Amino acid sequence: MHSPVRSPRPRAARLVRAAAVTAACALTSLALVPASQAVPVRTTAAQAPAASAEVDDAVRAAVAGGGDATFFVVLKDRADLSSARTARGDKGRAKAAFAKLRAHADASQKALRTVLDAEKAGYEPFWITNAVKVTGGAKLVEKLAKRPDVARIVLERTYAVETDAAAGSAAAEPAAEAVEWGVADIGADQVWSQYGARGEGVVIANIDTGVQGNHPALKANYRGWNGSTSTDDYNFFDATGQCAGTAPCDDNGHGTHTMGTMAGSGGIGVAPGARWIAAKGCEARSCSDSSLLAAGQWILAPTDSNGHNPRPEMAPDIVNNSWGGGNTTFYADVVAAWRAAGIFETFSAGNDGDGVTCSTAEAPGAQAGSYGVGAYDSAGAIAPFSGFGPSLVDGSAKPNISAPGVDIRSAWPGSTYRLSSGTSMAAPHVAGAVALLWSAAPSLAGNLDATRTVLDDSARDVDDTHCGGTAGMNNVWGEGKLDVFAAVDAAPHTSAIVTGTLTDATTGRTLAGVTVTAANPERSRTTVTGADGSYRLTLPPGSYALTASGYGYRGGSTALALEEGTTADGSLALAPVPHHAVTGTVLDAQGGPLGGVTVRLTDAPVAAVTTAADGTFTLPDVAEGSFTLTGTPAAPALCDGVHTGALAVDGDESLTVRLPARTDAAGAVSCAPVPYAWVKGKSAVALSGDEDAATVPTPFPVSFYGVAYDSLNVTSNGLVNFLAPRLGDYADTDLPSAAQPNGIVAAYWDDLTLDRASRVSTATTGRAGARVFTVSWENAALVADPSVRVSFQALFDEATGAVTLQYKDVAPGGASATVGVENQSGTDGLAYLHDRNVLKSGTAIRFTQESAR
Repeated sequence: MHSPVRSPRPRAARLVRAAAVTAACALTSLALVPASQAVPVRTTAAQAPAASAEVDDAVRAAVAGGGDATFFVVLKDRADLSSARTARGDKGRAKAAFAKLRAHADASQKALRTVLDAEKAGYEPFWITNAVKVTGGAKLVEKLAKRPDVARIVLERTYAVETDAAAGSAAAEPAAEAVEWGVADIGADQVWSQYGARGEGVVIANIDTGVQGNHPALKANYRGWNGSTSTDDYNFFDATGQCAGTAPCDDNGHGTHTMGTMAGSGGIGVAPGARWIAAKGCEARSCSDSSLLAAGQWILAPTDSNGHNPRPEMAPDIVNNSWGGGNTTFYADVVAAWRAAGIFETFSAGNDGDGVTCSTAEAPGAQAGSYGVGAYDSAGAIAPFSGFGPSLVDGSAKPNISAPGVDIRSAWPGSTYRLSSGTSMAAPHVAGAVALLWSAAPSLAGNLDATRTVLDDSARDVDDTHCGGTAGMNNVWGEGKLDVFAAVDAAPHTSAIVTGTLTDATTGRTLAGVTVTAANPERSRTTVTGADGSYRLTLPPGSYALTASGYGYRGGSTALALEEGTTADGSLALAPVPHHAVTGTVLDAQGGPLGGVTVRLTDAPVAAVTTAADGTFTLPDVAEGSFTLTGTPAAPALCDGVHTGALAVDGDESLTVRLPARTDAAGAVSCAPVPYAWVKGKSAVALSGDEDAATVPTPFPVSFYGVAYDSLNVTSNGLVNFLAPRLGDYADTDLPSAAQPNGIVAAYWDDLTLDRASRVSTATTGRAGARVFTVSWENAALVADPSVRVSFQALFDEATGAVTLQYKDVAPGGASATVGVENQSGTDGLAYLHDRNVLKSGTAIRFTQESAR
């Protein structure tokens, strides 16, 4: 990980700033940390008078020319998580931490959000750290800096990501070996053979570039996989918005590689019995502050694929972070929140070393609160790129421990394997080791300090004190080389073991892929039966309810009273259930039959089917049980959304499935086709030429994403911009997008020009309280082909807040245009189309605003 170098990125990449680093994602020096830990920001005499808040020089530079910038407003107040750390019950700490953090953010940010609404500024609040991402100019920066509740204002940045460390090589490999050198070096295979623990009952996660969920080394133990289909809600989250659909994806390879080292099968993973989930917090070759924060929140309280309905009880036990950069980071708050929730975190120590120079470790791994990991090679030598301490962030000794990180073979997208090097490769060895440790010694699960102590005390010392420290703990190796076998040996084994085999009660056939859960009010552990129908769980002594469930069988259960040092038989025979046909008809959002809709049961091994032209479908062979049925229209869905509903099968079923109207991610805006009725323009707007913009007053306050506006900014490129009369926005992109322009209605966003035959006008119709304000573009010419003309309009309804788009003549059909809406921060929106020839002349679309932010 090298020091960041800023460089511009295109809007289409959703990036505001970029930088060059090696290995995983490097991160901004954004210091969303408690005020007592904040690093002073340099100021100059030429700057504005002293304010309550520290303003990053980069923010002032970004807004100095009169333009807008995206920055974080960091509030002083911090949530008290002390009570969360002592909460009891299964995932009680995660539930308590989430409740405290979100309630505190809502209360302490309320006054700031009110000001931002009044300023018509786009913003996005976060709760895992008390900060709000804001887009605005110099005047807004100065106004916010004077607020007594603001600690810092720092620039939103993004940094490049490379696959390997500078000292590592990458080479495609046809297959993985039986046990990779790193797995054997730390003694993981000895834990498997001598303790029978492979990570069962533990959920592990990473924040990275994503994961190829169907990689053969990872598919079987993805938590969302049920043996035939996947449920991605609460199991994978794309904070960047770059995956197509909701399934786990990786458009780089780095995240798949790190997950393979943690939990991959075939000898590449340290804990192949653990189940995994993932948050994509890094874009294809970069990690943005916003995505990393959103991913950090999701780890503590996973949501469905749209970011809704958080469930902290679904949080993982361990999270790996193979990214970092700079000397300070907002992740001090995030790590503190995870630790309060009982989630063990690992971080790479950075690849900015040269084998000699001290204090090259990078944050967040270089923070005292984070468990940072250095890297060594198969010969036992420290990797020349591995970051050394002491930490420049806070002076702490770093790294905490070292692990294999040179020429590590692991999974790679395309169902292949690859050699990679870096502390990015070392940290997952430690995350996997914790999974093995907690699987074999469950009394340590959630006890982060005790777990660190066991890892530290069992590490193999290396005497290299040239950067300070002792043979037992120094700033080159940390506590030494990771030894998970020694750690498990030293761990308290006050536990019992449950083993068993799941069988078909009728035939005696063993059942693979059956979910087995042992639970009581204090804890639960879940695993899946292997190919031979067997499973194993290690649990603290106590009483448990053991349940098993699998498709095509009635659930089985039994009570277990486990005593320390004993092994209990948890075998169950499950009774098969009858199968039936499920038939039905799918209707679109307006109630008409719709063909081409994919109908599937997300939690059953039943092949998906596609509706016929009349909307009908048949699932001929479905076992009795309760399932989730989805209906997904052919992409893009225009205004037809995805149906998700419960289906109880206890006989032949006949259904009528009506698709909902499609909405933005928050459910605040939906769209639907409506009758077309062109409104004649009356007052001309002074717009002309290729690139022009004008501010137009409105006869009533127009509400858009919860903010009322008394004027609109109209552009020659078919845009209504609520925030600024921007010029040069001729390159349309899909919505939403974090980069400018934000806060827009894209009536027909394309590269257009206005000549003497063109006209832009407004009109107001209706009575007070029920007026409609219309902006019309007539005979606007496409720059790419001036012989092609388009006429369209946007109507703003005073009574309902709805925005209606009407199309009088759009012969190109949207082939090079974007139609839709986007909120003020570019974090949410609803695109009806993007560069697709599907729009028809003489039609209208209404965007209904259901609620504010």
